[in-house]
Amino acid sequence: MNKKNAAACFWQYIAECAGLLYWVYFKPLTLNRWLGEIHPKLDINKNPFAMRVEFPNNPRLARYAGQVWCLSATVPLLALLLVGPLYSLMTKEAFDWDESTLFFLGWFVGLLLTRMHKNWWILGFLTLFAIGLLLAIGSSFAPEVTNSVREGLAYVALSLVLPGVVASLVSNTVLGVALSVGLGVGLGVGLGVAVGAVSVGVALGLAVGIALCVALDVGLGVGSGVALGVGLGVGSRVVYGVSGVYGVVYGVTIIIGVLRVWFWIPELLWTTALFLLSRSGNASSLRYLPPYFDELIRLPLPFMDILIADAYRDNPAAARQTIDYLIASTNQQGVAARAMAFIAVDSLSRCQTLGDIAATAEQLAWIPSPPPPEVGPVLPQFLEIGQSVRSAANATSTYRKIESLDSLLTVLSRLRDSLAFSKNAALAARFGSAAERWLGILQAARRTLEQESCDSPEIPQVYIAGPALHPETAKNRFKGRRDIFREIETLALSSQPPVLLLYGGRRTGKTSALKYLPQKVGGELVPLLVDMQGGATGTTLGSLAKYLAEEIIEAARKSRNLHLPYPDKRDLASDPFPALQKWLQRVERQAPGKRFLLCLDEFERLSEVVRATGSRAPLNFLRHVLQHRQQWILLFSGSHTLEELDDYWSDYLINTRSLRVTYLQEEEARELIVAPVEEFPDIYEPEAVDRIIQLTRCQPYLVQLTCFALVEELNRKTPGRDGHQATAADVEAIIPKVLETGGPYFRDFWRNSLTEEQRRAIGRLVNGEAPAPSDSWAWRKLEQKEVLEVGPEGDRRFQVPLVQQFIENIAIREM
Repeated sequence: MNKKNAAACFWQYIAECAGLLYWVYFKPLTLNRWLGEIHPKLDINKNPFAMRVEFPNNPRLARYAGQVWCLSATVPLLALLLVGPLYSLMTKEAFDWDESTLFFLGWFVGLLLTRMHKNWWILGFLTLFAIGLLLAIGSSFAPEVTNSVREGLAYVALSLVLPGVVASLVSNTVLGVALSVGLGVGLGVGLGVAVGAVSVGVALGLAVGIALCVALDVGLGVGSGVALGVGLGVGSRVVYGVSGVYGVVYGVTIIIGVLRVWFWIPELLWTTALFLLSRSGNASSLRYLPPYFDELIRLPLPFMDILIADAYRDNPAAARQTIDYLIASTNQQGVAARAMAFIAVDSLSRCQTLGDIAATAEQLAWIPSPPPPEVGPVLPQFLEIGQSVRSAANATSTYRKIESLDSLLTVLSRLRDSLAFSKNAALAARFGSAAERWLGILQAARRTLEQESCDSPEIPQVYIAGPALHPETAKNRFKGRRDIFREIETLALSSQPPVLLLYGGRRTGKTSALKYLPQKVGGELVPLLVDMQGGATGTTLGSLAKYLAEEIIEAARKSRNLHLPYPDKRDLASDPFPALQKWLQRVERQAPGKRFLLCLDEFERLSEVVRATGSRAPLNFLRHVLQHRQQWILLFSGSHTLEELDDYWSDYLINTRSLRVTYLQEEEARELIVAPVEEFPDIYEPEAVDRIIQLTRCQPYLVQLTCFALVEELNRKTPGRDGHQATAADVEAIIPKVLETGGPYFRDFWRNSLTEEQRRAIGRLVNGEAPAPSDSWAWRKLEQKEVLEVGPEGDRRFQVPLVQQFIENIAIREM
């Protein structure tokens, strides 16, 4: 290798060592990742010489080990060459270079010996112990030994052996580089001045505070560094006899080193300058922020979160990259979280159209879930509203868009109100204005859609043929059932209320009636709707009890805005249903003037819980409620009568009053057809309404299904408002579509609501065959289920013509 190449390699090696030293003090997280690339088991606390057997196969590891050793050996000496003259200049005292040089000779010897064997420090400690023992023996048994001999031994111990031991303990790791700078410079300066002088505390404090505590910050944490600073500040006063003032200076200096004030002051000035430049209109790159150069900023730097949020407007990718860097590679996670909050609020507040609101969900999807506390639980609600706005914009009709916006306006108004009463004032201030802005945008969009709806010939599709109606979404589509509501209220408020059994066929409106019950009865009655389909999913009694409590609490809040206490979790887990009994007493004390109507929908699912757990504890609990809790009334809702339940139910459903949910009254069905919502257009001829009534027998689901199919067909064929009204022929033409669309309902009725004997009896009736001897019993059951009825001439016929057509066209062929 020629001299030019040798010089280049030398300076490259020096540059690598300097970079390693920079990483030690400013970028330890980056350094740790780099060490992991060299060897998976290597980190800043790992001595690379412990893996010397791998040096031949891992030259990067060997090179790194050599660099660490060189830094441990040379950096303290170079630092001392800088600190020594500064000390003499500042204190006007002579610096003893002989003492310090001898100290570093021992330091270097210790590093050499440790490189050869990692446990050399044990021999060093034994040597120090032997010297101390000789001094003690000489003082006791050989007083004639001169003071010069004793001083010589102490001089050797302090100037050669002790530095070697310290060097062997702190060297050969990256963390040891920082420690060696602090200890080497501190002790070197201490030996270079008069021992016992006041200046020793200052010298050691400055040197150790600047260098040693940086290493403590990396390895032990701020708390340990501060504790060490206080301890050494007090210790310096005791050991060296230093005055209290200088002892405090010593400790404070170390604390300042732990907090890295030496680096924070210029970083503060730099960040402030970047902020002022950005305020004056000069864009500044986020790459110039201090965390990109210093990963261990302990004291807060203002304006960084604002700079990131401002940059997001013009360059979202750069802002997100900076936030990711702060989270993953620095200790500035708080700054990243505050920047997210500023970005979120700014993005929400700058929305001007429905399209802008719809886009927020995608634009801010990168913010983690759950979001940081600075963002709180509010942002996910805004993003969910944004997604719903997108769905509303893609609705199939103008009326559906208006309905969707109505629902979103309700949700957004509640969110705004909750922010107004939030305990987190900062969170309310951040998102409150955004909520107001979104409300204005949604209201303006709704007014525009209303105008479009008035000008459009399209018939609004308002019929809901499917799930149970909910007051918040279906509004006044629910028709009738006044007699049911009146009887429930009368019985529930009587002096001795019975158990109520609400029963009827599938899709007759039982669940819808229970959902509307809070609007139909007085405020002294608190309806509590619990869907037992969810309770049956649990496999233990504890899970069922917990489900009941949670559903009752939520139902009370929705029904009467009544906030009930939660049951004791430990009692609920150890003995669930006795715990529920105690909890009901607490609920009664909280609302002494109320009666609680516990509505168990799909109550038959409790039989599944009894079979799964082998226990009737849930039923025993309900019987206890009936007998001992006067403020509680039970309402069971399902498709089974008492006769169709397991025998053991008769022991629990004593004093039961049955309420049957059957077809609508004819006037109620007509109202549902011609006026499902306010201002619905007149689209039916009287004969069409009569035909729908006749086909459906006023069964609410089938009425909704038929009208839904009819409106779809009218909108497909011709503009409904400007075209002809629906006729009886139009109704007749959509029957196949109704049977197809309602196929799941009809098949469920055929396969699950009827027994095999009843299906065969129906088959013989449809095919005109002679009845079997057992058919009379089956026919009576079918009459109870509202499938068949006896006509004026004594003949049996189907109650609902649509059901008859399904059975004749489809079901019989499948038998």
